[in-house]
Amino acid sequence: MIEPDTRPPLAKKRFGQNFLHDQNIIARIIHAISPKPGQALIEIGPGRGALTRPLLAAGEKLQVIELDRDLIPFLQAYCGNHPGLVVHQCDALKVDFPSLAPGQPLRVVGNLPYNISTPLLFHLLQFADHIRDMHFMLQKEVVDRMVAKPGGGDYGRLTVSLAARAECVSLFRVSPGAFHPAPKVYSAIVRLRPRPAPFPIPDFGAYDRIVTAAFGQRRKTLSNALKGLLDSEQIRAANIDPGLRAERLSAAEFGALSCQLVADTGPAQKPEPGAQ
Repeated sequence: MIEPDTRPPLAKKRFGQNFLHDQNIIARIIHAISPKPGQALIEIGPGRGALTRPLLAAGEKLQVIELDRDLIPFLQAYCGNHPGLVVHQCDALKVDFPSLAPGQPLRVVGNLPYNISTPLLFHLLQFADHIRDMHFMLQKEVVDRMVAKPGGGDYGRLTVSLAARAECVSLFRVSPGAFHPAPKVYSAIVRLRPRPAPFPIPDFGAYDRIVTAAFGQRRKTLSNALKGLLDSEQIRAANIDPGLRAERLSAAEFGALSCQLVADTGPAQKPEPGAQ
């Protein structure tokens, strides 16, 4: 009788796979998430199951989304064919997340491929009303941008776009040696808690248009960067100096600019896509 091949699948570059193996880091992540039985736990990109098995042990039920079909048999075997494990072989960017656990607040976890991390964040935030929290492993530079303060080099479109939609907290960084194969960059664990904007935003389409235009040409002043949207007089009407550059403004001040835009021109027809 031929025994099944139980060797761990090799990482595939086209999927951006780097498999976590450091047990101390795994324990810290699980502690940060603090999964409990009865919660609607969803893991994106389980890979070889480094987080999947302890999440199952703590939460008893877990749904995972894995694009690489070759990983799934190994993952199921590694988790002992646990009856509480449900595997969805699909692209997370196309998933209607609320449909996975109707009526329950979702807790989403994942070691996200760096090449889709930002689009995936904004895809998930479309379902913010259905999500309790998210814990992700991301490239450290991305996390630094997510939690940056005005005036710093990391502060930009991603920071401001997320600030209107979620509370972001950087928890701890992870060295390349925690993965196999080791990436060339450091990673970090970030927690996102979706919440209503903490400042007035009459229309997210207008807000995203303002943010995109302001950071599209970082060296330009607001009066130049926002041409076609707001002129200097309108910027001053929002109590903001049109001679400032985008990186000097808080997210709340971008909210004030979006209020001005809506007051003068009406709501945007379509929201801008997720920030890069």
